[in-house]
Amino acid sequence: MLLALTVPLLALSGYLFWCLLRIPVDGGMHPDTSPASMVLEGKDAEAFATRGALRGDPIEAARLPPALRDAVVAIEDRRFYDHAGVDLHGIIRATLRNTLNGRAREGASTITQQLARLEHLSQDRSLTRKVQEAMLAIWLESRLSKDEILARYLNNAYFGAGAWGADAAARRYFGKAASDLTLSEAAMLAGLVRAPSTLAPNRNPEGAQQRASVVLDVMQETGRATPEQVAGARAAPPALRAPPEMSAGRGWFSDWAEAEARRLIGALPVDLNVRTTLDPALQDLAERTVATLLDREGPRVNASQAALVAMSHDGSVLALVGGRDYAASQFNRVTQARRQPGSLFKLFTYAAAMESGMSPDATIVDQPVRIGDWEPVNSDGRFRGAMTLRAAFAQSVNSPAVQLYQSLGRDRVVGVARRLGLRSEVPNVPSAALGSGEATLLEMTAAYAAVANNRVVEPYVIRSVRARDRTLYTRPDAMGGTPALPERAQAAMLDLLLSVVREGTGREAALPRPVAGKTGTTQENRDAWFVGMTADVVVGVWVGNDDNTPMRGVYGGGLPARIWRDFVREADRAKTAEAPQPAPAVPTPTQPSAQRQPPIRGVPVVADTATLRFGNRAVQLAGVIGLRGDYARQMSDYLAGREVTCETVSDAQHRCTVEGRDLSDVVLFNGGGRASADASPALRESEAQARAAGRGMWAAPPGG
Repeated sequence: MLLALTVPLLALSGYLFWCLLRIPVDGGMHPDTSPASMVLEGKDAEAFATRGALRGDPIEAARLPPALRDAVVAIEDRRFYDHAGVDLHGIIRATLRNTLNGRAREGASTITQQLARLEHLSQDRSLTRKVQEAMLAIWLESRLSKDEILARYLNNAYFGAGAWGADAAARRYFGKAASDLTLSEAAMLAGLVRAPSTLAPNRNPEGAQQRASVVLDVMQETGRATPEQVAGARAAPPALRAPPEMSAGRGWFSDWAEAEARRLIGALPVDLNVRTTLDPALQDLAERTVATLLDREGPRVNASQAALVAMSHDGSVLALVGGRDYAASQFNRVTQARRQPGSLFKLFTYAAAMESGMSPDATIVDQPVRIGDWEPVNSDGRFRGAMTLRAAFAQSVNSPAVQLYQSLGRDRVVGVARRLGLRSEVPNVPSAALGSGEATLLEMTAAYAAVANNRVVEPYVIRSVRARDRTLYTRPDAMGGTPALPERAQAAMLDLLLSVVREGTGREAALPRPVAGKTGTTQENRDAWFVGMTADVVVGVWVGNDDNTPMRGVYGGGLPARIWRDFVREADRAKTAEAPQPAPAVPTPTQPSAQRQPPIRGVPVVADTATLRFGNRAVQLAGVIGLRGDYARQMSDYLAGREVTCETVSDAQHRCTVEGRDLSDVVLFNGGGRASADASPALRESEAQARAAGRGMWAAPPGG
């Protein structure tokens, strides 16, 4: 009999000793060791994504938040303060309930056992792990007080959405410390512990609220909250401040912003809030536009990918779509894909030509050219003979671009490209004139922005980085640097770029206001580009295939230009809808009901010499294609804080006056801009007088 008892006891002792020896030193579920948490905010200060593990502050045993303590104990381990680490009553209760339900719905692990698992064990569901868990729980109870155990548990538990620990969860979901939680908020956090990924309120607010209601019921049942307290908590449900699950389309921007923020401040072990340049409304519009046109036209023309980046003239990135589907491919085709730019490269050649003293009206002959074994041809296979540089650029004719590149010399063209921000290598071959090198969409878009701004433009996505108690980085407001081009050359380039959309290959991108831009298409239609600009934004679009297979008949002036047009057109409509509108005029017997809106009056900000801003409303001067840089600054000096009155001429243009003088006439008479195609005869005459007198942009170049 004794032998019959001894053998099992020895076997049990041996098994327990074996379990003890096999307890891992640090096998538990520890917080993510990746860099500290980062909350990404748009330009409107609203959070749109989170990255990394949020840590928060440790909760001390002597300062356990009462509401959170009672909520967690009630739902996770109602006999926590009565047992010694393992709750036999709880095991029996859970066994009975699971038997009655026919499946395992209730666990019997105490908070101490859960802490043992978090700190020391794996998440395996095995008898050995349960025995080790019980052994460690008893050991922890012998070394720590109950409040110390609970504090360590609250600091180690995962609450979803990258939040490790209760304080981190309180800050993630409610924007406050754990010590400041209300009863309803504490109940919601307590309910997350068993299924944090499933019930995270930023992902599943309904499920989290239902679980919180269960926690409140149990708190009342166990006496840890009075009926009045529970009723008050139900009447004041938690107000979430956590960002929702990130839209997949914002992933490319978020990846870039996270990497850039960590580059700016280093790998600091603190939770960060990062204010970015993202315009959420424009981002949503960009995603919809790319998806709609690519879905509608892509299969027919064998185009599987597209990318778009929109930035302000100073390089602030407002929207970015790095491809068709972020979930399928995180490769960013705006910042990472290096593709042949094709005729987009002609920007640099023509800028060098304008800088050398040529003008858009200069004549060049489109004729066969042979350089060694290479003989460039035009896309239609024919030559046009004598034509102006404006026409050659607008129609993207290849032979004139190659002739200019050869006559100016590679060094001069590459030098201009560098001043405009191109960083990629330019191959030392004649075909470089037609964009046979490689560059990113971001790089090319920034180069075109540099022409608009006449300063090198460094695209940026970070405005500021803050830790909880201090600002770690703020981007300087002012943009300095020397002009990228002489003002006369810049004005000539704007003339050329406007002609592309007005009468050239970019006509599909036309809008009711001036648009300047350039198309680009590479050999066999492997890449198609359009980069265009208005008075307030520069947008680049690329269409192609990741495997570099040819598309069928896709040119830069086709699908890319239509994506560009639809995006900017809808953005304009959204801005108009958001801008404060004057009250409609009341018709009188002498005024027809179709009368235009009342005049706009105020002291404007000069965006360029054809665009004035009254608050957040942009007003376009009738008949003028504006210039930036020194011309805009001179116009600001001319206005000198005086009131300007603007009357609507058409949907997109206004006649603005200051002290009775027509500003459109002032601009053109002084050479501060060009007359648009729809300018009145009087305005065209003012431009002709400025040209004849050599005023402003018509002044002869130094030494010319």
